[in-house]
Amino acid sequence: MSLIRCPDCGKEISDTAYTCPHCGKSFRAVVRLGCDYRSRTTICGWPLLHVATGFDPLTGRKRIARGIIAVGDVAVGVLAMGGGAIGIIAIGGAAIGLLALGGGAVGVLLALGGVAIGGIALGGAAIGVVALGGGAVGYYAFGGGAWGVHAISAPSQDPAAVEFFREWLGDWVTRLVRQP
Repeated sequence: MSLIRCPDCGKEISDTAYTCPHCGKSFRAVVRLGCDYRSRTTICGWPLLHVATGFDPLTGRKRIARGIIAVGDVAVGVLAMGGGAIGIIAIGGAAIGLLALGGGAVGVLLALGGVAIGGIALGGAAIGVVALGGGAVGYYAFGGGAWGVHAISAPSQDPAAVEFFREWLGDWVTRLVRQP
């Protein structure tokens, strides 16, 4: 470690500093520390828009976007979008919400994702009251491998499940189900 002069205030600082401790001038902050933007407009004390990525230079902690609309590596809000998202509508690599869309999605009402768990779950692996997927587990289940009280899968087609999914999928379901 060596000392350098801050180009803004002229005081000596470490050459490894992300920001000048005297004047706040940022150096590598955008690349390593990301950004933190909050709109001035608030609703119930939450910013209408909060965009947060990277790490806080003062605390060294991961930034979390918290707002009505939250966007970031980790996001919490009404509409949350990020690597990890928690919200009423959550979109991300891992999403938890009323409506969740993501690689891994947990949704109270609807979950769409590679792995989906929810009231209505659609995904490669789906678990829900109504589940549609390559592997589906639910009260009503439809998939290549489906298990449940009323299931449609390669080895079996429950008549109640056929009628239930016909309401959702129309005659398309009859093309997928083998006829006796």
